This record gives sequence, structure tokens and C-alpha cells, in this order.
Amino acid sequence: MEQQLSLLLLHSPKGASNEEPLIASVPSTKHHHGRTFVKLFVYIFLIALAYYFIISSFAVPPIFLVLPESGSGKVSSTKCDLFTGDWIPDPKGPSYTSLSCNHIQDFQNCMLNGRPDVDYLFWRWKPRDCDLPRLNPSQFLHSMKNKWLAFIGDSIARNHVQSLICILSQVESVQEIYHDKGYQSKIWRFPSHNFTLSVVWAPFLIKFETVGSSDIQLYLDQLDHKWTDQYSNFDYVVISGGKWFLKTTIFHENNAITGCHYCKSSYNLTDRSYTYSYRKTVNLVRNFILNSTHKPLVLFRTTTPDHFESGEWNTGGYCNRTTPFKQGQARPKTVDAEMHEIELEMLQNPREGSGSNIRLLDTTAMSLLRPDGHPGPYRHPNPFAGVNDRRRVQRDCLHWCLPGPIDSWNDLMVETILNREQFF
Repeated sequence: MEQQLSLLLLHSPKGASNEEPLIASVPSTKHHHGRTFVKLFVYIFLIALAYYFIISSFAVPPIFLVLPESGSGKVSSTKCDLFTGDWIPDPKGPSYTSLSCNHIQDFQNCMLNGRPDVDYLFWRWKPRDCDLPRLNPSQFLHSMKNKWLAFIGDSIARNHVQSLICILSQVESVQEIYHDKGYQSKIWRFPSHNFTLSVVWAPFLIKFETVGSSDIQLYLDQLDHKWTDQYSNFDYVVISGGKWFLKTTIFHENNAITGCHYCKSSYNLTDRSYTYSYRKTVNLVRNFILNSTHKPLVLFRTTTPDHFESGEWNTGGYCNRTTPFKQGQARPKTVDAEMHEIELEMLQNPREGSGSNIRLLDTTAMSLLRPDGHPGPYRHPNPFAGVNDRRRVQRDCLHWCLPGPIDSWNDLMVETILNREQFF
């Protein structure tokens, strides 16, 4: 580079009448100092320009998320939308197996339960305009030293945290230090990093009550204290909701019953739909996070689409596909589309500016493309053994096999967490 710059300075500009090197020309005394100054200026300028290009060629621009463009409803970066892309073949496969991780819930241990195909394990998420690095467990644990990461939600949140534990436990064994009576909420610790990881069972995120087999009483103006009481302990939070709002629920607000969803006609209550209760809940959660004096980084993971075909879980629905969809080959169900739209509203409020600690972890679109990633009938070992009619075996087309596509959620999650500094 220096040699090329020297040659540029030694020759006259193109089109000059004198073809001899400039240093061979003897300038007049009158212009000598002027030309010397110009040559010095040009030399410094070219050196600075060269240095800029050299440094730029080695610099790797960070992937960072910004607020959605007006009306777009998408979280994206100036360089890359991490949440729009495709699943591409990955011959490396997962970083763990159903045998190398003993933290997989039986319902999601598809291989151990006899699922015969393995192609669903060899795909990775590829954003449209950039590459997404795979979670590096050693680096992540180092970054999380003395920190606490909590997952708050339903069984999908538990599915998610088990995936993360399986990935991280390939580097360091984790210790379970707490579980509730029903083993729904748990706390683990990675001792050498003093990293605490927990899952809090709060399927509605707001207060709810059930008595026997009666309908669920849902309090739309009160958050579930099981997670709010612990909130001040957390450095990072992944919070999620969704599918439980489709259940039969009675709505309570201001100490009065204000409506219901999918309730009996004999109740003589106004059916306000699940969108009413879910929007109320999302707004309540958002306001709590924004008004709290404690400011962890909160990722709101968006709704998880299911892939039941020809029925639902209790009406013979199934999911027997073995390869991902491509973009444009799948459309979300109305329920998922409406819930996703409500979640996107979280970042359309003017209060969520650069100082907000709320981010969307928009896994909906990438999950929609993976009909092959569910346990299906392999919720239990050998599900068809002794069954005359295979169609009557219940399928799980909502939760995810481990290992499986949900592992890529953690790649997105970690990329967002480790780029937190880009937001403040």
C-alpha cells in the first residue's frame, strides 16, 4: 500500500504535459513552498484514506435490533432482520443429543420415544441478510457470570429453558437448587460462573384461580405474584404467553365479573374473546416493566404457532411432516396471527424508545416454518404399540422435540442479550 501511494505521488496527474516524475521537476522559488505544502497535504490525505479502508475491511459491524418502522410491525436492524429468513441444511446437527442431556422432559424426548426420522435435526436458522452465529456455551456462561436469567410463562417456556440447559450443560454441569411442589417452577445454578437460571410457571402472566374442574377465573388487572415477587432478582427475563388464553375463562376487573371467553351460555356473560384478555394482559405486563425501578433486559418472546392438521389435539389433529416449509408455503392460523399482532404492539408505543428495556424475541415466523419439529405421536415411547387404529393416538404438534428447532431460539436470544449495549 505504501509503495502504491509513493508511486501516485511521484507521477504527475493524468493529462499533464510533463511526463517526468514530479520530484524531477525543479519548481520556481515562488511556488516551491506552495507545492511542498500541497504534496504534504495529499500524502497525509492518502495515508489516512488507506488506513480507513484497511481498518474497515477488518471491522465486523454488530447485529443490533431497533424499533420497528412505522406500520411494519417487525423488529429489525439497520443491517439485518434476524427474524426473517429461512431454514437451511446444517450437516453439523445439534450440539447435544437425547442421551447426552438428562434435562429433557419425557414428552419432548422424541428420539428416545422412538421417532424414526432424524432429518429434522439437521437445519439451522439463516436470517435473510446476515448469518446468525450458533450459541457458544463457554462465551455465554462467561458473559452471564454472577447474573440471573429467568423464563416466565407456560410449558413452552419450560421447553425453551430445557433447550438452553442442554446446550450449556455440554460445558458445565448444572445444579437444580429449587423446585415447587408440582415441579413446574425451578431454579438451577452453574456454580463455577455463579449463573442462576430459572423458569417461573405463570401461564397467563396475570392472576388466575381454578377450583376443581370449574372454569378459570382470570383477573385482568392483577399480575401473577409468582413472577412479580421475584422480578427484582433478575438481570435478564424471557417472558411469554399465548395459548392458555384460548381456554374457557371468566374475566374479573375492578372486583367485578366483566365477561368471559368460551363460557357456557347459562352464565349470561358477554363473550369478549381471547383477544380482549390477551391485549389487557400484554399491556399490564408492559406497564409493569416500564414503571418498575428495577431494569433488567426483558425479551418478550412472541406466540408459538402449532402445526395441527385435520383437527386439533383432541379431535384427531396430526403433524407428520418431516421437512421445513419455505417462505410463503405456510400461513399462520387466525389465532396465532391475532396474538402476534397484539405482541407487536408492545414496540409501537412511543414510550418504548432507545431507553426502554423491552425487546421482542420474534420467533413466530421462524417457528411457523418448522412443522417437522414437534413430537407428534412420540410423546411417549412406542406410541403405536398395541394400537389398532393409529389415528386415535394423541399427537403433540405444539411443543418441540429436544434437540430440535427450538434450539435456534436460543441463538436469537443470546444474540439479542449480548448486544444489549447497542440499545442504551
